[in-house]
Amino acid sequence: MPTFQSKPYRQSQALNPLVSKVKKHPFILFGLPFIGIIVGGSFALSQITQTRFDHRDMRHTKVAKEEALGMDKNRRKLSLQEEYWRLQSKTEEEWEQVRIERPPGVE
Repeated sequence: MPTFQSKPYRQSQALNPLVSKVKKHPFILFGLPFIGIIVGGSFALSQITQTRFDHRDMRHTKVAKEEALGMDKNRRKLSLQEEYWRLQSKTEEEWEQVRIERPPGVE
């Protein structure tokens, strides 16, 4: 007598109609979830990119408001060499020592 029987165990219950359809049409098991993920991801990414563009546009309008207020009208051009010469021309004797009152509670 062989150790294993040749007849499979509960074969009739294992092949219900749903399992047989999936075996006949593997698109149901693999294709539909794949297409669903692709379509759902497309909608999610479109929302994320729209948020990114809105944020960028908001930043550009903020810069445009600063320009409208004229914040950059009276700015002088900055040169490192000129700043160095300006700082060198200042002397250390152009200040006056002023004593301030001590804060209360400090001796």
